Amino acid sequence: MVVNKEEEIKQINIGAPHLVILGAGASYASFRLGDKNNKQLPLMNNLIDILELDDLIKQTQIEFQTSNFEEIYDQISKDPTLYEIKVELEQKVYEYFSSLEILETPTIYDYLLLSLREKDFIATFNWDPFLIQAYRRNGNKFKLPKLIFLHGNVEVGYCPNGHIKGNIGQPCSICHEALIPSKLLYPIGDKNYSLDPFIHKEWEIFKDVLKHSFMVTIFGYGAPKSDKGAIDLMEKAWNHRQRALEETEIIDIRAEDDLIETWQPFIFSHHYKIENDFFSSWIANHPRRTGEAYWNQFIDAKFIEDNPIPQNVNFEELWSWYEELAKYE
Repeated sequence: MVVNKEEEIKQINIGAPHLVILGAGASYASFRLGDKNNKQLPLMNNLIDILELDDLIKQTQIEFQTSNFEEIYDQISKDPTLYEIKVELEQKVYEYFSSLEILETPTIYDYLLLSLREKDFIATFNWDPFLIQAYRRNGNKFKLPKLIFLHGNVEVGYCPNGHIKGNIGQPCSICHEALIPSKLLYPIGDKNYSLDPFIHKEWEIFKDVLKHSFMVTIFGYGAPKSDKGAIDLMEKAWNHRQRALEETEIIDIRAEDDLIETWQPFIFSHHYKIENDFFSSWIANHPRRTGEAYWNQFIDAKFIEDNPIPQNVNFEELWSWYEELAKYE
């Protein structure tokens, strides 16, 4: 039996969330040529060059054995005599990422947001503003997934009394205090997510969602050694119960053997899929119906037909296409 795309669109059966975990590779894949103003998106190994921080780094008079910005920042943050340099580094990083602007045409982040439902979640490790900027221009058209910020974000503020998160500077709807910026940089030798109240709360939400997710997509997150604490927290939440049905999808350009070794704790038997391109993923080929498509194919043992998202279209055409899915929700 075949479930065609028209039948799949009408199916709204899976209530458990699809969780997407974003790393720097997702933003890089989405903005390979830079932002709206051709500003390049930095990665940790080229951030110092792109942000032109070399002269500031040299002021420390330390011979660093790495070009990785997080590792260098970790060393600087441990030396109280370099406090002023540390603060200036933090300011320059914040200013650069805050200046980035999303492209005016649809991006992978627009497709990603539109291809998940309100029950779903996106948890991002990224500082850049692109996901939120995409959310703003699509959020008044469709019900979109909820966002979790695991390392802070230049566009996200939070209530100093712990009530809500939102746009920096806007008043809290409960206590009316202005929302303050979330912290970005943490010494990687001691990434204690419980020390910052905003990050701690985001991680508590993330761990709970991870426990109850039916499908997890890991997009461009390399699980670096500097994030060992994060991986330990994720593994504990994911493995709190038997995962005989759930699917893990990995979107990454790394070798398959390397990815399987990295994410083995999150893979049950053969229940995984590895793609090197977003448009080959479950999300892009079964938008807003990923759980239903998986159930049809692997639980009910039916053949399924892909319903790929349209590419190279403008926003009006894109929104019109997604309306055909949303009307059944």
